[in-house]
Amino acid sequence: MPWGERIRTIEVEPSIYGADFARLGEQLETLLRADCRVFHFDVGDGHFVEPITMGPIVLRSISPLVRSFGGIIDVHLMVDDPAKYFDAVAEAGGDSVTFHLEAVDDVSTVASAARDRGLQVGLAFNPESTPEQAAAVAEAVDLVLCMAIHPGYSGQPFREDTFERVGRLRELLPAETRIQVDGGVGAENIRELRDRGATLFVAASAIFGREDLPRAYRGLVQAAE
Repeated sequence: MPWGERIRTIEVEPSIYGADFARLGEQLETLLRADCRVFHFDVGDGHFVEPITMGPIVLRSISPLVRSFGGIIDVHLMVDDPAKYFDAVAEAGGDSVTFHLEAVDDVSTVASAARDRGLQVGLAFNPESTPEQAAAVAEAVDLVLCMAIHPGYSGQPFREDTFERVGRLRELLPAETRIQVDGGVGAENIRELRDRGATLFVAASAIFGREDLPRAYRGLVQAAE
């Protein structure tokens, strides 16, 4: 079944980058038992973004657990050459790849290469790019990710202009194209982001920075709904 048919109307996606890696499996299972079904998996190459983050080895280690609960791993490629990672992501158990508008010359060609490997496709755009630029090339993708921070490091403050950017994106995109927001998402802004048209919300510190992960996750879902 395609990724888009497996996700719910609203999904809060815990960003694994914010997890305690000494307790990664335990934390993921705790969230899965709290009815979390979509996890965000950041890949940074040290070039497109400064940090070198997680890669296929970590993805391969967690995908059996996530899939055993019917979950999905949504892979965010913060890299210069996303297409060279598609085989590794698919083989390691990823369900989707989101690559950056700023990293590719031809969105349609790159998206087709991802689909050839059975992956759903997202297009991310950074704060310096416009919703118009993203929407103009988004016909080839399933979701558009509006970055509310500059990608690379979690814990950055949410950019207030994201509300307007999400609203403009919703005006420009077809109804079936989902809007995702990543960066600084929390209980204080998630409802307005929903009202502006987003339905997929990536949260790192707002979940993994709390003592009670299920309570933090459910609180964000309730705030969005």
